[in-house]
Amino acid sequence: MGDMGKAFRALHEAAGAFIIPNPWDTGTARILAAQGFPALATTSAGMAFSLGVAEGRVSREATLDHCRSIVAATSLPVSADLEMGFGDSPESVAETIRAAAGLGLAGCSIEDHTGRPEAPIYDFRLAVERIEAAAEAARALPGDFVLTARAENLLWGRTDLDDTIRRIQAFEEAGADVLYAPGLYDLAAIRTVCGAVTRPVNVVMGMPGPVFGAGELAEAGVKRISVGSALARLAYGSMVRAAREMAAEGTFSFAGEAMGFAELDGFFADTGRAG
Repeated sequence: MGDMGKAFRALHEAAGAFIIPNPWDTGTARILAAQGFPALATTSAGMAFSLGVAEGRVSREATLDHCRSIVAATSLPVSADLEMGFGDSPESVAETIRAAAGLGLAGCSIEDHTGRPEAPIYDFRLAVERIEAAAEAARALPGDFVLTARAENLLWGRTDLDDTIRRIQAFEEAGADVLYAPGLYDLAAIRTVCGAVTRPVNVVMGMPGPVFGAGELAEAGVKRISVGSALARLAYGSMVRAAREMAAEGTFSFAGEAMGFAELDGFFADTGRAG
């Protein structure tokens, strides 16, 4: 865990921005590693979809089992999407950090979304206390562990950018290593957020709305670029379109866009056979 955490932190300290894509199972982790990416991050939504449930419905135990499989899939550092830490209290978040670190993860993200649509964002003081507890738990580990704190306002209709900035600044003060406010809508907002904190900022691309290249994001001050559930949604979208074609038309033109068997099989040729 320490070596992976140290390697992961070094990526945040190097010049420029880096892309950290989000696999949702062992196979996609290995495919992404083969493309030369320096690190991977899990996606809670992609994981949930692969298990046939809605996002936010996967238990802590099942989530940690999933993280274990992604860590074992490659030799790359892995950061886990641990949603709200599987408990409201600061103590429960700290417990989740310790459990996650024991899997060999290089880091994780904790968000201030409650998981309850009727009251989606934690009260400011509790949100900060949760990150303080997470950071304290991370610093007490025997090896390095990179903690990302997420401010979820923009995904839940709370468009006050000043409040989002207030939150990520408080999360930085509480000890977070990386700050993340998903849903930033333009380069000006991204630049404002990056300029408001001194620690690295993660930005997600692939959500509905404008997308920007890695060069543009680096120029705006972004250090880390993730894609969340976008790759999973792309794959599932292709499968759903194919299923609808078969069901509605009885045709199979989708096969012309499928990756060849030999090429796909080649990603897994040295991992042994399942039988």
